[in-house]
Amino acid sequence: MRWSVVVPVFNEAGYLPRTLCALAEQDAPFRLIIVDNGSTDQGIDAARAFVAERGLDAVFLAESTPGQVHALKRGLAAVETEFVAICDADTWYPAHYLSTAQALLDEGGAACVVAAGYLRADTHGRSRAGLHRLLAARLMPRQNHTSGAAHCFRTQALRAAGGYDAAIWPYVLKDHELMHRVLKLGSQVYDPHLWCVSSDRRGDRRAVRWSLVERLAYHLTPFDLKDGFFQCLAARFEARGQRDVVLRQRAWAQS
Repeated sequence: MRWSVVVPVFNEAGYLPRTLCALAEQDAPFRLIIVDNGSTDQGIDAARAFVAERGLDAVFLAESTPGQVHALKRGLAAVETEFVAICDADTWYPAHYLSTAQALLDEGGAACVVAAGYLRADTHGRSRAGLHRLLAARLMPRQNHTSGAAHCFRTQALRAAGGYDAAIWPYVLKDHELMHRVLKLGSQVYDPHLWCVSSDRRGDRRAVRWSLVERLAYHLTPFDLKDGFFQCLAARFEARGQRDVVLRQRAWAQS
């Protein structure tokens, strides 16, 4: 077995079943690592029942410190496989997701440390946004162009880069900062066949976004100067209260 799949979970009873059904259909073997980050609904109980029913190779962990970054750190510590996929509990993954990432990483060799998927609007066709990201990845290969829900890493490289750690980056947009560290160790690959579909519930992302100026600065700052960029961005995020824990706020669930 070459894959582990880490899924951090906080009150995802309404979405996790669809994600687990998709993962159960993967055509590459894997160990599922579900990290409960303090859920108060019945989603984890339902997940345990599903795993038992389908006979999946799964581990359930608990991380009491609030924040996805803490849950991901806990999950990564339990990974024992060559590759690890980070999956969100509200995202649908096609059956070929892991096998496609594996083929891309094998083709790229040890120097290729990340296979990055892109998000489609639905399962029927490539979205315009997805095609835009594929083009951006070709033009700017040493930047992150996707969600943290679509990253497949060489485990050794992810750990060598420091992994998920609130002591390094406790803020939102951790996928961008993490990818900068990982890409110091090798290259990434995007491919039209590596994609997934996130839920559409996150319509209002103002609490977790960067400003237009910050986004432009990210794209325009040379790779060798990105450490300084992220130091400045951390100060701005801290001043705005944009720590990772804001991901627990569910604006879409409020009446």
